[in-house]
Amino acid sequence: MSSNNGTDQSLPTHDSRESWIRLAVAMLLGTIGSVGLWCYVVVLPAVQADFGVDRATASMPYTWTMVGFAVGNVIFGRLADRFGIVRPIIGAACMLCAGFAIAGLAPDIRILMVSQGVLIGLGTAGTFGPLISELSYWFLRRRALAITAAASGNYLAGVVWPPLIQLGLTSEGWRATYVGIGIICLATMVPLALRLRGSRPETESSSVSPTGKRRQQLTVEITPRALTIILSIAGFACCMAMAMPQVHIVAYCVDLGYGVARGAEMLSLMLLGGVVSRLASGFIADYIGGVKVLLIGSVLQCLALLFYIPYDGLASLYIVSLFFGLAQGGIVPAYAIVVREFLPAKEAGERVGYVIMSTVMGMAVGGWMSGLIFDLTGSYEAAFVNGVLWNLLNMAIIGMLFWLSKPPKIPAAATA
Repeated sequence: MSSNNGTDQSLPTHDSRESWIRLAVAMLLGTIGSVGLWCYVVVLPAVQADFGVDRATASMPYTWTMVGFAVGNVIFGRLADRFGIVRPIIGAACMLCAGFAIAGLAPDIRILMVSQGVLIGLGTAGTFGPLISELSYWFLRRRALAITAAASGNYLAGVVWPPLIQLGLTSEGWRATYVGIGIICLATMVPLALRLRGSRPETESSSVSPTGKRRQQLTVEITPRALTIILSIAGFACCMAMAMPQVHIVAYCVDLGYGVARGAEMLSLMLLGGVVSRLASGFIADYIGGVKVLLIGSVLQCLALLFYIPYDGLASLYIVSLFFGLAQGGIVPAYAIVVREFLPAKEAGERVGYVIMSTVMGMAVGGWMSGLIFDLTGSYEAAFVNGVLWNLLNMAIIGMLFWLSKPPKIPAAATA
């Protein structure tokens, strides 16, 4: 029996020790690489003051970051299906390093937009959708938990990075902080990516519950393409709603007079709740399925958005932000769980990439629209109402999918 990369992986199996080690590495990669999603949220007020632009224009680099992140999930997903996960991760690390360096030296906001979208956005994508898809091949009994755990690196980044960025912002300024982040990404992500070398386990033909029994899956009598489109529309709608607190919570706190530091703390608290939510959602989805978890998360997110409207005191915002994180954290990875439950495994990378792309586009447009609504109305109240309306659309779509889904028809011979 041969050895591969120092470990015996000639016959890799699902849910093995190697599977859990890879999950830990993937979470660490996601925590480091996903800095690209949260860094600009913290520095947005400083960038606005530096370039002397309005709030909507200052929000555009974030929008372009999310556009690059959306497209990158499809591009890196296809590359991972073709070449494996290692080379895409190394490429993503190089893009992040270059992107943060160029952004930190940008002479105007247009250069900043390009570097955020083309380099930082694309590079960040390499540590999200492709890693989620890759981990799904290594687990069977605990697949939903593994998917949500891999996706948690995205939110752990939001817990770890904002306070560190705030320290750098205070002591060195946002430009020097950006350059330092790029160096850290390159120095840490490349060695971690090399640990993910090795062949995948053979693709499974059935779904097994954590108890070892075959779990009864649900099916929908529509084509894979139609289901992908439905999930994409739902993902866009839910993230249009999700964008308002996540993108503008720091600016919202500044406008209320609480300062950048309090806003960064609320963002970290929100995303810490998101990590707990993602892990809990994955654990639950292994028993009840992804569609039910998706519907529950959508309802809870709508309630959290409604709470933001009447409660704007400092203590209240801390509580509501935590509740919002606990409510919505499991939503985005639940789409990947639904894809793996309803669609063929050989299409996982591409289908997950398209659905994740739609959710990210929702974040991008939602972040920009919230800034535009603020400029037009002078407050964020109407932006929260806008988020609630988009959330209701998401609830309607997922409710319809749940209503259309049903247990598969099992032939009599298979049952015997």
